[in-house]
Order: sequence, then structure tokens, then C-alpha cells
Amino acid sequence: MDELISRIITVSGLDESLARKALGIILAFLQKEGPPAEIGQLMTSLPGAQELADAEGGAKGGLMGMVGGLMGGGGGVMALGGQLMGAGLSMGQIQSVSKEMFAVGREKAGEDTMGAIVGAIPGLGQFV
Repeated sequence: MDELISRIITVSGLDESLARKALGIILAFLQKEGPPAEIGQLMTSLPGAQELADAEGGAKGGLMGMVGGLMGGGGGVMALGGQLMGAGLSMGQIQSVSKEMFAVGREKAGEDTMGAIVGAIPGLGQFV
């Protein structure tokens, strides 16, 4: 997990605390929205991912989170973007963090696993 955090810091310019928070939010979102088998493979391939998702990803909120709630359900990728912006990330940083996380996911869990995750979550492809 430290390698992934370091790579995210390098590509996004975030500090370590915010990089961890962003990654936790994304991992928690993927667990909620993604296909269970592939998410399980991803989480297993990234030691410490489950703990980070549990610690950082439980928070809901921000305007987009409320809008998503009003629209029914979790709001999908828009709600995720709202959570990340609420945490202090710009759209460019969100894309940098997402792309790097998925690049590491491909390295560790495999292209097929990550492709299935992206394919299962509407709108996710634009961020990775």
C-alpha cells in the first residue's frame, strides 16, 4: 500500500494524508459498486487496502453525495466524485489518483480483473 500511496502522491501532488483518504474513498466505492469476485481479487492483491477502505472510505457526504441520495441509491460515479471533491481534490487530482490506482491494480490483480471492474460500474471508464 505504501508503494501505491507514494505513486499517487507523485502523480497528483497530494500530501500523504489526503492521498490515503482519496484512495480509501475510491476503494470503499469499488467495494460497494463493483463485482464482488473481482473486487475481492483487487483487495487481496493490495495488502492494506481493506483497512484503508474501512478507515477512510466510510464517510459519505458533500453536495454530490446528497444529490446522489436524492436521485436514489448511492449516486454512482457522480457521488464518488462529490465525495472526493468534498475531501479537497480537484477534478485533475481525482483523475490522477484514479488512473494511478487502476494502473497499480492492473499490475497486481491483472488486466482481466480491472477490466471487469471498470465494465461493471457505469461511468467509471472516464476516470481510469
